[in-house]
Amino acid sequence: MGFILTIIMGGLIGWIAGMIMGTDIPGGKIGNIIAGLIGASIGGNLLGEMGPTIWGVSIIPALVGTILLIAIVSIVLQLLNKRR
Repeated sequence: MGFILTIIMGGLIGWIAGMIMGTDIPGGKIGNIIAGLIGASIGGNLLGEMGPTIWGVSIIPALVGTILLIAIVSIVLQLLNKRR
């Protein structure tokens, strides 16, 4: 059950970060989940555990990490589109 809740939390974090950034995450709902999970890992490594924790995910580091991930992916995709 914890794995399912972590996936749901990853999707929510990815969706919120996409709304903050004002850009769509490639891949729709699956992209939100993947970005949220990877971003939570990045944020956890950078900031540690801080702020409120829901279903085993620290919200603030997960959100910061996901925003960083979305920014990097957006920049890379823009660079790739310019080359075409």
